[in-house]
Amino acid sequence: MGSTVVHLTAGDPSPATLALVAGVALARAVAALAPGVTAILKWPNDLLIDGAKCAGILLERTGASVVMGIGVNLVSAPDLPDRATASLADKGARLDRDRFAEALAIAMADALWTWRQEGVGSIVNAWLPRGHPVGTPLHVSEQGIDGLFDGLAPDGALRLRVAGGGTMLLHAGDVELRPVEGN
Repeated sequence: MGSTVVHLTAGDPSPATLALVAGVALARAVAALAPGVTAILKWPNDLLIDGAKCAGILLERTGASVVMGIGVNLVSAPDLPDRATASLADKGARLDRDRFAEALAIAMADALWTWRQEGVGSIVNAWLPRGHPVGTPLHVSEQGIDGLFDGLAPDGALRLRVAGGGTMLLHAGDVELRPVEGN
């Protein structure tokens, strides 16, 4: 879809939380232009439709700036051997690229304003109802850890409830959603 640059200023929240900002903006744009499509955010940087990846977010920091790249499968989705993918068109949403880009830019400006003026807590509160539900089984690839999604910490970290009842906080990582047992 495109990229935007965020020039960091004194007092900005942690730049790592910009993935949540982009996710909220992306989910809002999809909801506005494709209201019949149920999309959820997967922490920290994907948008899923029916469990298949439809969009991804990539952050790259250079000095006091962060480039936020967002890729959205509007018309078609790549065939990947390691994950299911989907496009918005697959779900019946025929969207004009320029109109979607405009809606995303407006949603991004709003989410960035919220991030800067109200802080990460407001972004976390906007992300949670758009994300995978609390109790979703997760697997953290790098550590080989399984657990249940237990929400987000106030700083945007993923709360992972692990065996024995403890909770781990993850600030980065490749998280996979697992099917609920019995399904």
